[in-house]
Amino acid sequence: MDKILVLCDDYWHPSEVVQRGLEPLSDRYDFTFIKDAKDTLTQAFIASYPLIICCKANHINASNTHPWFEENVTEVGVKELEAYVAAGNSFFSIHSGNTARFGNAYGEFTGSFFEGHPPRCQVELKMDKNHIISNNIPDFSIRDEQYQMKVVASDAEIFCETRSDSGGTQVGGYSRAIGSGRLCALMPGHTLSVWLTEEYQQLLVSCIEWCLRRK
Repeated sequence: MDKILVLCDDYWHPSEVVQRGLEPLSDRYDFTFIKDAKDTLTQAFIASYPLIICCKANHINASNTHPWFEENVTEVGVKELEAYVAAGNSFFSIHSGNTARFGNAYGEFTGSFFEGHPPRCQVELKMDKNHIISNNIPDFSIRDEQYQMKVVASDAEIFCETRSDSGGTQVGGYSRAIGSGRLCALMPGHTLSVWLTEEYQQLLVSCIEWCLRRK
């Protein structure tokens, strides 16, 4: 069973949503959930996982909003994450993992910058049927925060868009390569009801399988 490291828990996005949202997939993947990334992660620790899923903004945890990326303190920062991916591993950022509240270096690493979102609303997800991640996923609708992202990576391949009356059309997910590794970004995922939507679960699996090089 594939080992996957999951970083979660910040002020706006409690770990329970992510843990319960991934529970239906626990028979396929061996998830390790980390809340305190600042004092847990080392380069040796992450090296044993072929994939890191980041569902965490730059807070130590939900009750401590101090940053977990701290220069000369945190052992695994943006440079270490980029080296980890470039060496042939994968990084999958979901929802708050895309907020780039870690500073410009993190946005440059993932390939996009968070610009905001309208109030929670009905959001349509439109899949690119020509992308290997999304070609077998049907379009679907959720009630969620519609992230507005500025994609800056020239090699980003968009596999889905989000559309709503209040937020217009936005990038919903993309994939890209970094060195010998892979990076995937998925914007929806604020509430547990979104995570447990059947089509969203299918999309999660497809993204994970792509990251694990089975697609």
